[in-house]
Amino acid sequence: MSKRADHISECLELAILLEASAHKPGNVSVVTNFENTRYEHFLASAVAARPSLEYAAERGIAVHERKIRAADVGVGQIIKDCVADIDLWQHGGNTLLGTVILLAPIAVAAGMTPSQDDLGTNLRKNMKIVIESTTPEDAVNVYETMKIAKPSGLGKAPKLDINDPESTKRIVEEKITLFRVFQIAEEYDTICSEWVNNYPITFDLAYPFLTELIEKRDDLNQAIIHTFLKVLAACPDTFIARKTSLETAKEVSSEAGEILSLGGLETNEGRQRLTEFDAKLRRSGNLLNPGTTADIVAAALAICTLRGYRP
Repeated sequence: MSKRADHISECLELAILLEASAHKPGNVSVVTNFENTRYEHFLASAVAARPSLEYAAERGIAVHERKIRAADVGVGQIIKDCVADIDLWQHGGNTLLGTVILLAPIAVAAGMTPSQDDLGTNLRKNMKIVIESTTPEDAVNVYETMKIAKPSGLGKAPKLDINDPESTKRIVEEKITLFRVFQIAEEYDTICSEWVNNYPITFDLAYPFLTELIEKRDDLNQAIIHTFLKVLAACPDTFIARKTSLETAKEVSSEAGEILSLGGLETNEGRQRLTEFDAKLRRSGNLLNPGTTADIVAAALAICTLRGYRP
């Protein structure tokens, strides 16, 4: 493996670790656990994810060097292998599925962008190329990934349902690409929406807000938590919506916005409301866990680390 690919995977592993460590409301963190999923499961997952992310970067380098086409990268296989490795390294269940789906194209695109100076302008452009070049084989591999991760709250989709064995048959016969599958799913899944729309929440909301906070306060934990609240306030969490209802997800978002307006961690009232909010989200078997929002924050942190941020 090249030094460039190694560097990219280090950046993404660090992003996963930083996101997991921050005490975000309703999520596992360095000081809070779920009944069956603990902080150490996320640490193990970050370590397990790195080889696949390094391979993804190598495939991006190969595209840049014109050794392979973008359609030959095998993003779906990378996601599948990464999630399978994570499953082998820990017993806490689905820890990083959404994060891996978001980070895989970022790793490939970073490999396609050999100059550090070009990451600001070309990374997102290359991500679009990678995603729009996905194949039906990529789609089948992602469907098989779901059987490994067993994410909660999937429900039944109106088209190409993940639990319907006929779906993968249709994907192959009708040559439906992973990009097209995610287009179908984007209305009820923010991760899919990020993919097909070139990561608008990650790049246009989370990343600039996060970097501004880091520069102003030099308090990474606070920056991550406030960015989490900012994204949650603006975008109802689809993980919550699928497990409960969109109305409930919107109520959670409204409360996140109120906490930010009170100053969040910077004021006594904000801190008190945040503590109450955290407790509320942890009731009822973690049905109100804003897991998708955490995935978006991890992707924003990945952009930060790739562009040179170091804690």
